[in-house]
Amino acid sequence: MRKFPALGLATLTAAGLLLGAATGQAAPGMDPVESPDTSDVVTMVTKLSHSDATSRLRNAGITWSSSGGCSDRNRPNCTSFTQVNLATIQGAITLKNASRCGLNVTGGTETGHASGTYSHWNGYKLDFGMTSCLTNYIKGNFTSIGGSKWKAPSGNIYYNEGNHWDVVFYNCGC
Repeated sequence: MRKFPALGLATLTAAGLLLGAATGQAAPGMDPVESPDTSDVVTMVTKLSHSDATSRLRNAGITWSSSGGCSDRNRPNCTSFTQVNLATIQGAITLKNASRCGLNVTGGTETGHASGTYSHWNGYKLDFGMTSCLTNYIKGNFTSIGGSKWKAPSGNIYYNEGNHWDVVFYNCGC
């Protein structure tokens, strides 16, 4: 892995060394860039507006609902997609296509969920309504990792929270 401790963001961008926002892959022929401070891979995520996210979900045949009938990110009884990661929406679409199940998103980026790096608020998680189709698909195709959790080959994690599936989309695979 190459390290560029003396190079700034502008230099890395000009050199084409930053990871692709939509693909999470390094530029062709290049190694992923490591952060000089933490040695973590520098990643860039593409954030979507609520409107863009709902358009993508609608086009894929995925529905969403809100207990409050609203989409205000700052109200916990709403379902918002403001600032959701593109890879999260793509992951939901991949899940829909792979499972062939009807999906209804019941939680997005709105306040009221647990905090953390890979949180709802930060655009990495969606909640899906519990259906036997979705449950059977997850349990039949992913690896149980204990505690009502399943891990997909992609690395995404599915939590059975009793009345919904809470999914962490680290990437756009299901």
